[in-house]
Amino acid sequence: MFRIANASVAGVVARQSAVFCRSAQARLLQTQQQQQHKQKMGASEWYTDAAVAFDIDGVLVRGKRALAEGKRALAMLNGDNPLGKRIPFVLLTNGGGVSEAEKAAAISESLGVEIGANQVVLAHSPMRSLAAKYADKHVLIVGGKGRRCADIARMYGLNNVSTPNDVVAWNPSAWPFMDPPQQADLSADTVRDFSRDRFHAVMVFHDSFDFGRDLQVATDVLRARNATVDGEFADKQSVPLYMSNSDLVFSNEYPRARYGQGAYHVCLRAMWHALTNGAAPLEYTLFGKPEKIQYDYAERLLDDLVLSADASSGAVSQLRARRRVYAVGDNPPADIAGANRAGWTSILVRTGVFTGAPGTNDTINPAHKVAHHVEAAVEWIIRSEQQRAESE
Repeated sequence: MFRIANASVAGVVARQSAVFCRSAQARLLQTQQQQQHKQKMGASEWYTDAAVAFDIDGVLVRGKRALAEGKRALAMLNGDNPLGKRIPFVLLTNGGGVSEAEKAAAISESLGVEIGANQVVLAHSPMRSLAAKYADKHVLIVGGKGRRCADIARMYGLNNVSTPNDVVAWNPSAWPFMDPPQQADLSADTVRDFSRDRFHAVMVFHDSFDFGRDLQVATDVLRARNATVDGEFADKQSVPLYMSNSDLVFSNEYPRARYGQGAYHVCLRAMWHALTNGAAPLEYTLFGKPEKIQYDYAERLLDDLVLSADASSGAVSQLRARRRVYAVGDNPPADIAGANRAGWTSILVRTGVFTGAPGTNDTINPAHKVAHHVEAAVEWIIRSEQQRAESE
């Protein structure tokens, strides 16, 4: 291990204390949000025969701008509807790079509706399950700003992580096309000897903020015989690869869709093929929509929302037997394809990635319903549930 120049012992201690405090504060915020939410959601207020999963970007917000239809839609689900009850909902997004508690707080402020951390599924949320296998094993965390995804990984129980920035701090020639990373952007106060400290996995948590650097360092690790950064290359994959979001594009304030994390996946696969002369395909495990693991995770959150407020709701199997889950999204290959595979009722809106003309549906991944915006989607959900109740 090599100490960073001019880093005092006091500075190291302060740095470690700051990391601990950030993680502790995130966990405390999440716990407080869950307790407050539980107190406000009385058992008699729930309508448990339906639940809704919303995408965020292009559905409730567009970039940093909250959509007025989104505010009204969530107000309806919180009881301002003909059923007179709250309908459980979660936010199921392929976004990430922040903790669930941070995302919940940001969306709550933006939309003016209280949302708990236990209602948020980020692209990397189910990756917390990887801690069972990699808790203390050295893992490369790719994506996000600075060290944020490394901190999230630690919060998930991945205790031994490094980032591409850390590699460049160790040896700037590993990616000479950037300024040396700042101390605040490094995942630890000490720089490892990456020529000796082998990796056990590569995990792409969020969008790359430097495609070139992240492609270089990830392929270095994946190709090295001994899974170190500067190990001898082989045409065989050395460690497992996990990636959290296959969306090729996403919607923000710009009038046309922008590249998402899926674009990095495409580049990584192409680079692997070129560098190995097509000797073997790059193997990886995907998280995020439309993968089944995201929908299973969201179903468990919906179960917990009801059971935590009303223990008399019955067993989970009874809840699920009655419950119809509606998914509202703007991206057919992710939102609609995943919902359809999960057996949910899919609703496609025209306020994001999908821009089909009125009266049209996506031809490859058709939704059960197409709505102009999220408010119209929720109105249709409530009418459908009224008709369902009247017919029984």
